[in-house]
Order: sequence, then C-alpha cells, then structure tokens
Amino acid sequence: MATSPLHAAHEKLGATFTDFGGWNMPLKYGNELDEHRAVRSAVGIFDLSHMGEIDVKGPDAAAFLDYALISNMSILKVGKAKYSMIVAEDGGILDDLITYKMADDHFMVVPNAANTATVWAAFEARKGDFDVELRNDSEAVALVAVQGPNALKVLEPLLSDDADTLAYYSGAWMTLHPAGGGSVEVFVARTGYTGEDGFELFCANADAQAVWDAVIGSGTPCGLASRDSLRLEASMPLYGHELTTNITPVEAGMGRAFAKKEADFVGKDALTGREPSVVIAGLTSEQRRAAREGAEVFLPGAEDRIGVVTSGQPSPTLGYPVALAHIAPEHAAVGTAVEIDIRGRRYPFTIVETPFYSRKDA
Repeated sequence: MATSPLHAAHEKLGATFTDFGGWNMPLKYGNELDEHRAVRSAVGIFDLSHMGEIDVKGPDAAAFLDYALISNMSILKVGKAKYSMIVAEDGGILDDLITYKMADDHFMVVPNAANTATVWAAFEARKGDFDVELRNDSEAVALVAVQGPNALKVLEPLLSDDADTLAYYSGAWMTLHPAGGGSVEVFVARTGYTGEDGFELFCANADAQAVWDAVIGSGTPCGLASRDSLRLEASMPLYGHELTTNITPVEAGMGRAFAKKEADFVGKDALTGREPSVVIAGLTSEQRRAAREGAEVFLPGAEDRIGVVTSGQPSPTLGYPVALAHIAPEHAAVGTAVEIDIRGRRYPFTIVETPFYSRKDA
C-alpha cells in the first residue's frame, strides 16, 4: 500500500489510517466532527497526496484533452482550471477530475487516487497521433489543502504573491516561505472539496514536510472522514458513490459540458441525444435517522422503489440528515415527499434543492 511523504507526520499526530484508493491515508486525528467544524468555522489542513497528477504537454495538448475528456479544454485560459469527466466509449464515467492549464501547451490533470491508473491507461490508449507527451507524476507530487474561511489568512504571510488575486478554479506558481527560513515552490490552486473557500498546494515530495509544517500550526489537521462529510453537505459527488461506470455525465448533470462541443471525443456517440435514466437528487428529513448508502427510496406507501441512496449521514453543520440518491427522473422534482427504507423501517424524506450547505460569501 502506498503512503504519503507525510505519513510519519500523521503518525506523530495520532492519526487513524484507512486504505483509500490503495493509499494508507489519515481517516481522522481525533474526533471527525471537530475536524468538520474546524473547516466550517476556521481552517482545516488536509494531506491529499494520494490524488493523481498527470502532465500533458506538447503542441497538441489541448486538442488531445478535447478528445480524451468530455469538456472543451482548448478554450481554457492559462491559469484557469476546469472540472470535467473522462468516459468510456459507452459513456460510462471512468472518473471525474480537474484540469489546470499551466501554459498554452501544458496541462496538469488531477484524477482521483483510486482511478489514477485507469485514467493513465485511457490517456495512453487515446494518445494516437497527437503530438503530446504524457507523464504520470502521481508518486512524485504531494498535495496539501488549506480549507475554511480563514484559509487566506493562513497563507497570506507565507506566500510571495497575493493568493487572493486567484479567482475560484484558478492557479499559479508561487514561492512559499516557511517560518523557519528557506523557500519552496508550490502551485497554488483556489480549489477544494469542502464547500468552503480554500487552496490546494502542489509541491514536490521532497518539499511536502516543509509545506505541511508551514501551515499545520495555523489550522486543524483533518482526515478523510471529515472531508467526506464536508463534501456531502456541499453536495459534491464522490466517485464510486454518486459517480460510477454505470451512469454517464448526462445522469450526473454534466450534459452542459459537451452540449456545444464541436470536437470529437470518446463517448460522444453514446452521449449525444441521451435522456437521463436517473438523476442525482438531494434529500433531507426532519427526523434524526440518517439514510446510508444502498438504502432504497420509495414514494409514500408504494412498493416499487424509485431510487437508491448513494451517500448519506447526519449533517454536523445543519443538524439534520442529508443524502444524495439516484432517483428516477419522473419522481425527482424538488418538494417530492419520499420514504427511505432504513433497516426495514421507512422514514420520511423530501427531495430538496442542492447544495445542502453554501458558505455565506459564495
């Protein structure tokens, strides 16, 4: 099992570890609810070094990504990022990922840890005659995330440039100056997976400890448990739960990504003109029992299910249960009353607008 270059630091902090995508990563350091609340109220620090990083460089880099992904990457401006998906020929989602445009002929693609090998294999298979160089930097690059309303305050005194000049889904190379002296080159991206303002700092493995040490004293170390509850409150999909090879970007609400795309791309024929078989809907309840993944969704009193929960738990911020589910489109209207079978007993839920939680300054 792979380990982060910060593994020893996590052990010293008393982290509990879990296998995530073949990586032994911190699940929590103490109480995951405290970690969750720290991100909502102040700032949390995450080690995300398990995420993949694939370098795409060359004269045809943009055209290659136009073909390999569902989105039109050739229109992306330097310094900007785009959320997209890579699909199989039949349209099934292989992964959702973020792509950063580093230069006109240079992109960095960040897939999920569990899917990095799949994305890499797909890129190699799709390279064809494109004049492009592919390099898998996933085991050489570390990633530290600083998330929460105080994230900018933490980074301002450490960076050579003003991170607040970065718009959401933008990134730039900056120099980080740790308190103990010296300097570290980091790619600073204003992105995250928590629903809060925040930044993700990409650096070489050799510099990971210096970056971690520079920020950890100003925030709460947070593990994957709190990251999951934070992203669920923000209604962000998780691969393997909301997103799988069994659904397409149309079901995931990403049809707009290719609606006006003229360039050919893998999966285009399968996706063009497709109607969704399910939609990803949000559900909440006034009662306290949370629905978990796999729980079946019904109309009140009906015997045939209309959907299945993909993620669910009590919301630490909102104080009531929240869930995401695959729901039949004809029953997915906001305001629809449903019942969810939780261990043999049905509980009332309502389909609601998402996200469940939005930060006040968003």
